[in-house]
Parts: sequence; structure tokens; C-alpha cells
Amino acid sequence: MSAITASPHDLMRRAIAAMDADEIFAIIDEMHLDGVKLPAVVAVPLKSLQKKHDLLGFAAGAPIDAVNSLLEFLSMQPLEQVVALLGDHAENPNHEQLSEAIGALRAQGASRNDVIAVLALAAGQEFPAASVCRQLLDEGDDLQLPDLTITVGSNSLLSPKEQDAAVLEQRRLRREEEKARKKLQAEKARAPKVKYEKKPKVQVATTPKPVAAVPVVDLSRRDIMLTPTEQALFEPTHPLAGWVVMTDVPFDAVDPAAPEVHSKIRPALVVAGSATTLLVRGIYSDPFVHRVLFQPWRRLGLDHLSYIDDRRFAVAMDDTVTKLGQLSDAEWNLLL
Repeated sequence: MSAITASPHDLMRRAIAAMDADEIFAIIDEMHLDGVKLPAVVAVPLKSLQKKHDLLGFAAGAPIDAVNSLLEFLSMQPLEQVVALLGDHAENPNHEQLSEAIGALRAQGASRNDVIAVLALAAGQEFPAASVCRQLLDEGDDLQLPDLTITVGSNSLLSPKEQDAAVLEQRRLRREEEKARKKLQAEKARAPKVKYEKKPKVQVATTPKPVAAVPVVDLSRRDIMLTPTEQALFEPTHPLAGWVVMTDVPFDAVDPAAPEVHSKIRPALVVAGSATTLLVRGIYSDPFVHRVLFQPWRRLGLDHLSYIDDRRFAVAMDDTVTKLGQLSDAEWNLLL
């Protein structure tokens, strides 16, 4: 199967299998995974790869989240170089523009692994130039992707078996119903202390079925999963949820060079909020193991390639909050 016809997930797995294993192991062995907050579906396969040095086994059997995370890590630096080389064409380059940028990248010393990682990540995550990336992988004499038999277990705890879409939708609606019920209870408990905008009364007592109390949900936008503590403090339907804002984001650790500085004004994505506080994910210029590429950085007016952190921080909703732009439903869903 060529890179042009492969599914996004298969293409990313085959890209890992095509890479020089020794170069990958040298990078993997330098990664410090202990103490880093990562989902088990990502951390466990990466630790196993460090221990066993079985690249083909990882490519064929690891959950796709782990494969995607490794590709993102391997492509961080070369992807920044490609974006810089493309300049104004970075959003959606054509075949000639991207081919020239990849050639210039190699001339700057990038390895074959770097090129495969960049092209496979863009194709697998379906960037606007995904079809061009597939063509370049298929055309390159040393970029051919090997056939690979996928062995990821359908009953593995890290790779749940696929379920019927109708069943999943029913479960999601039941969760929405339960969330709506808890939301009403929380609003009643907070009513004497916190002022909220008046909402239409939900007639629960006189309604034959509790499902009638569930608000209309926009199925095109994925719901964010909050912890019980976050659910008690924040509303996922806050007017600023889904907006990128400039605000004062706290540091997650003390900076030895400036221990008196505890926060910095930076872009952040609002995921939920209350009357006085926002729950945000910071957006940074530097890549890190628990950050992923923030694809709409250019559309929202950020002046450099950016990465969004998976950690959440509570920030005050005051004069430091400035709206930059709102994510589309598709952009929102890619980050959750």
C-alpha cells in the first residue's frame, strides 16, 4: 500500500517502522518519562520502547496516541525549520514549494528520520498540505514506507475495542443527562453566594422523563471532560470557552533565574470558566513532552510556531484578559 492510499493511522505507524532504529533509540533513551504527567496510553508504550528497543513492535502494536506523540516529539525541531523555510506559504504549500523546503531542510543537515517524521505527522494529522506530504513520501527513493501488520490488541486496556457508534452516542447522551442534573443541583447550592445569568427554568418535577431536562447539545463540538473539582468550580458552557485570550498564566515551577516572578502574560485557550475565574491551557513558543502543536497559531495572529500545554490553570478574569480569536469546532476537537 502506498503512502497516498494508506489511512492516516497506518501511515504514521509505517513511518515509525521506516525510520533508522538506532537514531530513534538514541533519542528515546534520553527521554525522562518518570515523574512526567502523561496519559498511561502514551507513557506505558514509550517506557516499554525504552526498555525493549523494539521499534517495529512499537509501530505495529502501540496505541495510536503513543505513535502520534512520538512522531510529534521527533518532528518538533525540523517542523519549525520547514515552517520558517516556507514563510508565507506555510499554511498550505503546493508540491513544488514543500519539495523545495524539504530539500533545503536536508541541506541544513536534517536526517532521513527528520523528513519522514515531518511529512508523516502532517499527513497523519491531516494538515491542509496532507496530500502533498503523502506524494513526497511516495516519490522519495529513500522515503518509502514498509508494509506493516498492525498487531495492537483489540482487547488491550490501552487499546479499547471499537464499539458501535449508536451505543457510544447513547452513553454520551446519558452522561450529558447526568451532567445536567448535577449542574442544576450545584447552581441551587451556590445561588445564595454567586450571581449567575438568569436561565430558563427547567421543569424537572412535572416532566415525565428526566431526559427532557437535558439542554440541547451541539453534537459538532466535543465536550470537555472536567475533574469533579473542576466541575464544581467551572462551567464548560462559559461564554469564553473556546476562545484564545491573552492573560496572566502562572508558572508550574519556580524559575531559578527570577524566583520572584510567578506568572507571565501569554496566550491561553479557555476551556471553562466561572463568574470570576477562567480555566485555561497555556500556549507556548517552546515544545515540551506534554505540549502539542497548536495548529491555528497563524490564523489567530501569533507571531511564531506555538504549542499548547495539556495542563490547566485557573486565572482571574480581570483587565489582563484580552480576546484574540475563537477556535472552530474542528480546531477545538483536535485539542481534546
